Amino acid sequence: MDTHLTKPADTSTTDLGRRVRAARQAQDLTLETASRLCGVSRSTLSKVENGLMSPTFDVLQKIVLGLKIEIGELFGSTPKVSASGRRALTRKNEGQRHAYRGYQMELLATDLAHKAMLPFRIRISAHTLDAFDDWGRHEGEEFLYVISGSVCLYSELYAPTHLNAGDSLYFDSRTGHAAVSTSEEDAEVLWMATSADITQAPAAIDATKK
Repeated sequence: MDTHLTKPADTSTTDLGRRVRAARQAQDLTLETASRLCGVSRSTLSKVENGLMSPTFDVLQKIVLGLKIEIGELFGSTPKVSASGRRALTRKNEGQRHAYRGYQMELLATDLAHKAMLPFRIRISAHTLDAFDDWGRHEGEEFLYVISGSVCLYSELYAPTHLNAGDSLYFDSRTGHAAVSTSEEDAEVLWMATSADITQAPAAIDATKK
């Protein structure tokens, strides 16, 4: 999934790439060394830094873990750590946005560091599995709540699960999964992942490859 090249990037992708480069250079790392630490190819990392790629959340998480930074730093926020009474308020439409193919993601609570949960609001614009490359799969568990529209969640182990507004599903993240909108309009969902090492957000598969 980490090789999807977009056309010359929009401002958000360019800004993200610039911050990735700054984080790498701040540690005096070459592209080659950083690519090994992050577990992504040198060419992929270079495309991200130059704003030529809209990276998947999987790639973003690998960069975050490899460079030992907080994901909020890549979106221009400075995460805060508090010993007690932790809280993070995100006003409507004020989350950090990231787009990848059939998902328009709004990351929530990005000003809080070292979270046990990764919450995001997603508009699912993909209506078929053809829009994506691979299963979403990682350690931990996930919770999906449909805000509007309807969704079909595909899984390696279970029959496709159809969800309408107000329905929710809690599942093992290690099982390959994928979601598409089955309503005429794009579906909107609240999606949360929990893990000590979150390595991939929701993704979908290319049905022609399975």
